[in-house]
Amino acid sequence: MSWPINVTIKEVGPRDGLQNEKKLISTKVKTDWINKLSQSGLRHIEITSFVHPKWVPALADAKDVAKLIQRKEGVVYTALVPNQKGLEAALETNVDEIAVFMSATETHNKKNINKSIDQTLPVLRQTAQEAVKANIPVRAYVSTAFFCPYEGRTNSENVRRISEYLLEIGAYELSIGDTVGTASPVQVEDTLKHLLKGIPTKKLAMHFHDTRGTALSNTLKALEMGIQTFDSSCGGLGGCPYAPGAAGNTATEDLLYMLHKMGIKTGVSEEKMVKNAMFMENHIGKSLPSKALQAHKGKKAVLAKKGDKR
Repeated sequence: MSWPINVTIKEVGPRDGLQNEKKLISTKVKTDWINKLSQSGLRHIEITSFVHPKWVPALADAKDVAKLIQRKEGVVYTALVPNQKGLEAALETNVDEIAVFMSATETHNKKNINKSIDQTLPVLRQTAQEAVKANIPVRAYVSTAFFCPYEGRTNSENVRRISEYLLEIGAYELSIGDTVGTASPVQVEDTLKHLLKGIPTKKLAMHFHDTRGTALSNTLKALEMGIQTFDSSCGGLGGCPYAPGAAGNTATEDLLYMLHKMGIKTGVSEEKMVKNAMFMENHIGKSLPSKALQAHKGKKAVLAKKGDKR
């Protein structure tokens, strides 16, 4: 089996990871966490979302977070924006990149954006083109690309049609999302076959949630098909307010463990990412689903019993 030599990890924990949390995390904790993530070897971090606080109260401090983080040279700091107004707010904070988003199914798009797909497309065109004019790269999310919590299995041709439109309006990369975390490698292969008919692998990233425990197996299938960019969330945080039952994203440290054991280079430190997950677990007040974090805590407990203070 031939694997990529290198894989790019795009950390989405500070945005996708926190957006659905009931407990509000302070701006200081968020910025401290992002600063720690910046020191782990990551080159891409999605730091917040400029969506109206009414819809995502957990990220109401978007401007403060974007302005207060300590930016590290070589790290791209991205913010999610829904429209022109969100873009304007993001530009005020000098983010490096923006991400736009829409769903591949009508019902989820209406729940998530309050617009039909046809109504959403021109809004994203305007937003993307204004960003490109301002020399800000545009990334695009395609949600519910495999399954929809309201409509079931997503039509792969719809995913391709929307994806090609987003590339046409200026997106340099598409993040293809298993928003509800119920896809299997079979569905991943089917959808990617449709997309790869006209879209090169270098323009595709995969965004898996782990609701059914299939995120890493889906990642393996995507690797087999040539994908080299993956979104993940430190600690396995995540979820979607409009995808009932959806669990968190692939845990970054679990993804790193698998990739590194396969001999694939990422440039990201597993050890630092586990510590970053522990930092957020301590502040969020609940156990996080990351397997690597659980293993780390188990090892610490054993050492503690033996009197080893490491």
